[in-house]
Amino acid sequence: MYSIIDIESNGAPYRKERIIDIAIYRYDGHETVDQFISLVNPEAEITPFVQRLTKISPKILKTAPKFHEIAKRIIEITEGTTLIGHNIDFDYRMLRQSFKELGFEFRINTLDTIPLAKKLIPDAESYSLGKLVKSLGIPLVNAHRADSDARATMELFKILISKDVDNEIIQKQHEETNAKTYINKIKELTQDLPSERGIIYFQNEKGKILMSDYVDDINKSAKKFFNSKARHLDKLQNECEQIHYEIVGNDLVAQLLLSSKGFKKPARFPFGLFIKNGKYSVEKTVLNKTEKPLLKFKSYTQGLKALKHIQSQKEFENPEALRKKLSLKNRNELWTVSGRTAGEKTFIILRNGKPEAFGFYEFYTQIQSQSKINKLKIELKSPASHFENDLRMMILRGDVEISHFLR
Repeated sequence: MYSIIDIESNGAPYRKERIIDIAIYRYDGHETVDQFISLVNPEAEITPFVQRLTKISPKILKTAPKFHEIAKRIIEITEGTTLIGHNIDFDYRMLRQSFKELGFEFRINTLDTIPLAKKLIPDAESYSLGKLVKSLGIPLVNAHRADSDARATMELFKILISKDVDNEIIQKQHEETNAKTYINKIKELTQDLPSERGIIYFQNEKGKILMSDYVDDINKSAKKFFNSKARHLDKLQNECEQIHYEIVGNDLVAQLLLSSKGFKKPARFPFGLFIKNGKYSVEKTVLNKTEKPLLKFKSYTQGLKALKHIQSQKEFENPEALRKKLSLKNRNELWTVSGRTAGEKTFIILRNGKPEAFGFYEFYTQIQSQSKINKLKIELKSPASHFENDLRMMILRGDVEISHFLR
């Protein structure tokens, strides 16, 4: 039993797309036994390119059902089937992404008609759906609409089945796609990870954390971990059965979260901002062991960017003014910085210039009382020195709101 699917999206950035058009045909190998076709209100904008391509306008979608209204029907029509699509990875990801927003884990076996066509029709000029079905005489009237594309995919699939007279290739493809192999393990673990900055946790089957890391791109870093040939990662790669993550807004929030959980990841800052003969300079810290840098940087480019900003500020023409501005000594304050998401804020408590706790609160709420702070705060476990550079960078960029510590 198969369910042939096609989905059109609103054209939003990767992993932020929304379904606007869906068609599913349930096929028993002989005939269509059920079908579901529907426009979907994405509750988001549709790019002009997609509007021109699909002829679907925001006005048309205003009265269309939202995804949660058709979710049950999708589950019913696909239940007990293998999901078939031309570039099925996209359609499957869109379904999983949409169901995940509803708190439901959608899983199903899949089969892609593209690699099947390449094996069974090796001399095709192109394997794009439009050109391939045209070369086979399959009608495709309204290309880039879910109904037409799904119908064409179904007719293509029928031809592929008929050409595979021994059923060997389809059986092999099915086994390769769904077998519990290492490649499929990577695909399953990484396919729903966001391409955002955050902390990633690699865990074993029982949930024990094998390794954690703060990364700029969660999805890319997870794939890099599994594809690494480093011998010291062999055991971790084989034992990893789960991946969890936390999205963070900035470096400081990441370090605070790692500290609160008892993880230590010493940051490398090979470059520093120094004062030489009354002038600023960025150089390697190993070349200047006698002087402590005002700021430290992960790269020379980052240092030059900070230097350019400093030189553009009149108040820092005197280096001592910058030194005083960045000093954390004897500061008893409540700091507010950006949070992990757009609707969240992070607060940091400094006592005698050292961060002792932090916490999160919704942007629209108020925390102007000691009791609320005490309920929300998370104690730090790492030495305060781990955060000094991030705190100073926050001051330099003007990313922090500072108030006197609430007693």
